[in-house]
Amino acid sequence: MPGFAVHSLRFPALILVTLVLTIGLAARSGSAAPDKTIELAVLGTYHSGIFAEGGAEIVKYDEKTQRVFSVNAFAAAVDVLDVTDPTQPELFETIDVAATLAAASGFTGVVAGANSVAVDKGVLAVAVEADPKTDTGWVAFYHSGTLQLINWVEAGALPDMVVFTPNGQHVLVANEGEPNSYGEDDSVDPVGSVSIIDVSAVAKGNGNAKPSVVTAGFDSFNGQEDDLRAAGVRIFGPGADASMDFEPEYIAVAPDGRSAYVTLQENNAVAVLDLKTKTFTKVLPLGFKDHSLSANKFDGSDEDGEDDDGEINIENWPVFGMYMPDGIAAYKSKGKDYFVTANEGDSRDDWFEEDARVEDLILDSDAFPDADDLQNANFIGRLTVTNTLGDTEGDDDFDELYAFGARSFSIWDADGNLVFDSGDAFEQITADLYGDDFFNSDHEEANFDNRSDNKGPEPEGVAIGEINGRTYAFIGLERIGGIMVYDITSPTAPVFVQYLNNRDFTADPESEAAGDLGPEGIDFIPAKDSPIGKPMLAVGNEVSGTTTLYVINVQ
Repeated sequence: MPGFAVHSLRFPALILVTLVLTIGLAARSGSAAPDKTIELAVLGTYHSGIFAEGGAEIVKYDEKTQRVFSVNAFAAAVDVLDVTDPTQPELFETIDVAATLAAASGFTGVVAGANSVAVDKGVLAVAVEADPKTDTGWVAFYHSGTLQLINWVEAGALPDMVVFTPNGQHVLVANEGEPNSYGEDDSVDPVGSVSIIDVSAVAKGNGNAKPSVVTAGFDSFNGQEDDLRAAGVRIFGPGADASMDFEPEYIAVAPDGRSAYVTLQENNAVAVLDLKTKTFTKVLPLGFKDHSLSANKFDGSDEDGEDDDGEINIENWPVFGMYMPDGIAAYKSKGKDYFVTANEGDSRDDWFEEDARVEDLILDSDAFPDADDLQNANFIGRLTVTNTLGDTEGDDDFDELYAFGARSFSIWDADGNLVFDSGDAFEQITADLYGDDFFNSDHEEANFDNRSDNKGPEPEGVAIGEINGRTYAFIGLERIGGIMVYDITSPTAPVFVQYLNNRDFTADPESEAAGDLGPEGIDFIPAKDSPIGKPMLAVGNEVSGTTTLYVINVQ
């Protein structure tokens, strides 16, 4: 039975508008720090004025126009920001996606809004959701300069993430295919898929050419559900086969453009898409993180202190973490492909309720002889786990516990083998920094220990960039906020570089003074494309509705 290990460090209320933590974690990562490192610094922020309504989500920079395109879910639109002077980003125009499509010849759909953007060679691609979301959606193409609609094509249901291939000849869109409900008269569960759109004619300036579309689905995996489950892939929708149960979330294209890695978040897997044959060739189960191992501690309760208050209690627990990544990025090291995941975790709650607290489960007495203690709020009684895994004996009690997400980022080889995981570093770093003030705070309000019982700091987005021959990963923490920076040049031995959180916990969360809340989309801008000649990051923050630009200084 683990004991308590309470961090006694206490800090005053910290104004963290540009706070930088550059603790060298060579001992934790197992490698020495590089001779040269980098440091992020805030340049400027655009405030949409929209709080907790998705005022800024996915962001992409266009070097041709020196603009950032930011998805504004609240307005069902794309905000176009002029970042010629990144210290003072300004709204240039807003693309009303529904209005432009409604005016297009032959378009008859009902638009719910924009979900994602990508830009390359002067062409802006926008993933457009239908109303209802179970209907076929679209990808719309605009000139990044004139912002005029070029053309549009049908995709799958709920197109959620869009990306160009490295040569700019194709656009890929992840069609998530979420169901609207289950067990009701109007239940609809579309298949998940990825649409591969040939935009070569559009890229050459031929706006009259209709891009061709091939949609890759998962029909070939139907009938293999038992084998996939045995391998560790979660397929658990009532009555669903693999093609219905797989819900593509995010796409990373391999640097050579031959394949793509697609996160199937709720399935705890990554699918491999062959871009030559336009078919899925593999579904890679990601396995489970063993939180009983010394490097994989976490705080599992928001009521583990006196009077049901929280307390920092980062310990080992008899729990497995489902990686369940959201964001994914790919890179090459010494001739080999790797992909990097932000292990957010997510449950299905729209048509199937799988969330449960440990305290509400019946635990097997042989597997958990200390069940009474574990189910206490002082330990992990309040931890949110899934009720779809853990009854290994089929006797209606739980022999194992599986939590959502891994509170980390990971690096995997092309075959889905784990080569690195950041372990408990995110919680250890933020605990050392924030002490008993704002550790595991939520994003809509400043509080202490609020998210410990449910995915902790919740890493969501990840971007990769190469600077002076070294490769860096930038990971956004959705709840407490901020960007973690790691040197991942060596995939097996990444080095922590910096943590920067552009947030003031003491300010009213709905005020501009609060800074950035809920980072979601992250875009790396190489120095050669930057308006200031230095590498930059653009970050969209969903809760604060802000888009913030960072300079990356080489030390």
